[in-house]
Amino acid sequence: MLAALVTAAVVAPLSAAARPEIPAPDPAALAPPTAATLDEAYAANRANAERASRMAAAHGDRKRAAADRAMADPSRRFLTFDGRGSGRAAEVFGDLARADRIAVLVPGSDTSLDTYDRFRATADHLRAELDRRDAGDADPGAGPDAGAGTGTGTRIGTGADPGARTAARPAPGTRTAVVAWLGYETPGTVSAAVVTPGRAEQAAPGLREFVGELRGVVGGSARLSLLCHSYGSVVCAEAVPGLDVDDIVLVGSPGTGADSAAGLRTRARVWAGRGADDWVGEVPHVEAGLFGTTVGFGADPLSPAFGARVFAAGDGGHSDYFAPGSVSLANLARIVLGATSEVTRA
Repeated sequence: MLAALVTAAVVAPLSAAARPEIPAPDPAALAPPTAATLDEAYAANRANAERASRMAAAHGDRKRAAADRAMADPSRRFLTFDGRGSGRAAEVFGDLARADRIAVLVPGSDTSLDTYDRFRATADHLRAELDRRDAGDADPGAGPDAGAGTGTGTRIGTGADPGARTAARPAPGTRTAVVAWLGYETPGTVSAAVVTPGRAEQAAPGLREFVGELRGVVGGSARLSLLCHSYGSVVCAEAVPGLDVDDIVLVGSPGTGADSAAGLRTRARVWAGRGADDWVGEVPHVEAGLFGTTVGFGADPLSPAFGARVFAAGDGGHSDYFAPGSVSLANLARIVLGATSEVTRA
């Protein structure tokens, strides 16, 4: 299997090369946003999406035109939008200017403007779960069956967390926001790029810059969590050394390229979870170099030797981590809220 992966990574063409470029206007040249200028940024990016929709329609790409047109809706709030090629976007759910806990979702393979609704749904589901918990609704994930199908359901204690900004339980009335960050060209699930760190290395500077801009909006006291799905966990691992975030959550991760959580060189708490039916569990945890190309992502983030905080993710598959009512979504919300003593163990 390793030989096949190496061969594919070295000689196979990237799947994205086969698709013709979709025309769109250059993104608006905006100054980094502040709390006072968020509405201006949102309006400028909606206007860009509207222009992109018209250009895609003139190009004959009705699917992209419809996707862009939906993003131009007055209710949508984008910090960034670029309709060119596979597309880039960063959409805000909630009142970012007033939020004291922010989750940034980093997607994995096969995510583009054409498939954006699927990614957007994960952000919607997380925001709804955060709102439900803030309203004080009963917690279906905290009962005696919280770990069903994934282990004991034991709660993970907080332990010593030097530098952590919050207590184990969130304060009442916590203000939250979720950001869906599609800030890079994701690899295809069936492609050479998905087994190498190249796309992640290209994406990492953009994610670092984006987190810095978020800090400019929300300030240094807000709690910021990176929720990194699948190949997105490779992106986060490349970006996170020294980054000002509180938690990095590896969801359905094939590996990070690091041998351990300490190897990520971050002060953030490192979490990892994988559903019982996630095919990523069958991916070999190897890393090899050939002709300057690295193939594979090394150590399993769920292994005890890696040293991450492993949380229960239920019985779901690779696309089920944000499913409403799931064990995984409940635990992800607890992590974002800083309720570390309530997170259930795998």
